[in-house]
Amino acid sequence: MGIIKAAKLAYDYLRYGEEGEEPEVNRAIDHVDLDIQEGQFIAVLGHNGSGKSTLAKHINGLLVPSEGTLWVDHMDTSSPEDIWKIRQRAGMVFQNPDNQIIGTVVEEDVGFGPENLGVPTEDIWKRVDDSLEAVGMTAYRKHSPNKLSGGQKQRVAIAGVMAMKPKCIVLDEPTAMLDPNGRKEVLKAVRELNQKEGVTVILITHYMEEVVFADDVYVMDQGHLVMHGKPREIFSQVKQLKKYRLDVPQVTMLAYELRKNGLDIPKGLLTIDELLEALQDPILKAPDNWEQIEIPQYRSTGSDMEWKTEQVQSASGETSLRLEHVYYTYNPGTAYEMHALKDINLEIPQGQFVGIIGHTGSGKSTLIQHFNGLVRPTQGKIYFEGQDIWAEQFPLRGLRSQVGLVFQYPEHQLFETDVLTDVCFGPKNQNLTQEECEERAKEALTHVGLDESYYAKSPFELSGGQKRRVAIAGVLAMNPKVLILDEPTAGLDPQGRDEILDQIASLHKTRGITIILVSHSMEDIAKYVDRIIVMNHGVKEYDDAPKKVFSHYQELEKIGLAAPQITYIMHALSENGLDVDVNATTVEEARVSIMRAIEKRGAV
Repeated sequence: MGIIKAAKLAYDYLRYGEEGEEPEVNRAIDHVDLDIQEGQFIAVLGHNGSGKSTLAKHINGLLVPSEGTLWVDHMDTSSPEDIWKIRQRAGMVFQNPDNQIIGTVVEEDVGFGPENLGVPTEDIWKRVDDSLEAVGMTAYRKHSPNKLSGGQKQRVAIAGVMAMKPKCIVLDEPTAMLDPNGRKEVLKAVRELNQKEGVTVILITHYMEEVVFADDVYVMDQGHLVMHGKPREIFSQVKQLKKYRLDVPQVTMLAYELRKNGLDIPKGLLTIDELLEALQDPILKAPDNWEQIEIPQYRSTGSDMEWKTEQVQSASGETSLRLEHVYYTYNPGTAYEMHALKDINLEIPQGQFVGIIGHTGSGKSTLIQHFNGLVRPTQGKIYFEGQDIWAEQFPLRGLRSQVGLVFQYPEHQLFETDVLTDVCFGPKNQNLTQEECEERAKEALTHVGLDESYYAKSPFELSGGQKRRVAIAGVLAMNPKVLILDEPTAGLDPQGRDEILDQIASLHKTRGITIILVSHSMEDIAKYVDRIIVMNHGVKEYDDAPKKVFSHYQELEKIGLAAPQITYIMHALSENGLDVDVNATTVEEARVSIMRAIEKRGAV
């Protein structure tokens, strides 16, 4: 028996009505069998609602099986007398570190767990030292956790679990809210714990590239384990994964598309080096009939256009938003004074699709909160359609109907008893009739892929991805001219991510809405936006077309960002003598460029 073993594990969520009727039963896990050996690095994949998080909560004893058995280090999790021992053996790290950090100082937070286990004081401090060292956070031990970046907080959360000396650590989407550098930091810390300390790691994630180095991969669908194997075996089955609403790393997808075009390269390539080696084969030929499929036009305008801030205007000549010399300072005049924005000058025309990227703490969220007047600048002017939004006569409340903002954590925006009523809230405040409100709400819910079966559900019973859709619908129902989305796809499964972004792109195209997308996914930004604004420590670092911004990929890395994986692939191929377009940023662009380069090489 391994350290984690499940036998016919099943779990039912019960929903109780208000009238005392029989509860509605929702089976989240259905007769799951698994056996995880000590010291393994295991990845668990699955769409939103597949049962991944429910499984994770069983390993930590947060949930008890409805049927079947789960053993942790030979202890039955349904045994009340063993529950505290089980939680010592299996630690849990949640998606949002703010949910599990409680100390006012980093070292105190890390010591909280062992203290509650009755560990002697001297041993507690040794554990705190060792745990902070293991995750690379020793230098921050005297810092306040709320002053740390997302990646640093997540490492503190991991250290807090490690200080309890678990044999196994379960991480439920620990990098979903982090910037590229934060993701690297957390994964590096977790892999080192696995390799150096022998800690069993169970990683639940929607980032396929995080799975490449796992020992084993489990795929869940509707409560069942439907696939199990090594990463290469799993990622070789692209069509099957797509059926389960999942994806593969960009390099694997690119290799898959090249194989479809007739290139004789191996299945299931997982790394850039593997693809590089396959494409260097001199006998590799492009077939005469390879199909040059049209590249999907996600962007509404030519993305190679240079966006010069002082010249940006829409076809109608209207500028939607304009910022002039905007500064913003948090806690001015105190020991915690922080300059979040510094001399920001910016124009966004009506109908543009803009991406904003930046490391955690770069000023992205502060910037977008200025767009609809949630935050007043310390200095400078903000204009909407030519009017100063902070002028005395300007209707600021009306601005928030025109410039809609969907926050990063959708549950902060939802409050009504059912989904339809929640989405009606905005239109109701625009003094529309109940009939008009419901019509707008239903149309908005359709736009985000939620049908009438969701209307009567409580928004708090929905999955994270569904909550996000409801939050977006609530803003769309007000028919805004500008839609701002702060990490709208964080925590969504790959298909859910694509559905949301495709729907947003469709709204942009059909309704001419100005879209401002804040994201930590460079791949999503490359695929959809016309223009990228890069924030760095409160300063606008770059403002240009996607291809031009990502051509600075080495500079982006220095400020905690990255480029899409395709950018690195194309530069590596070019450096190794293949005549490809190094400015390609999507799989389709890369596929066409590589096929042409192979064809050209064969003609020499």
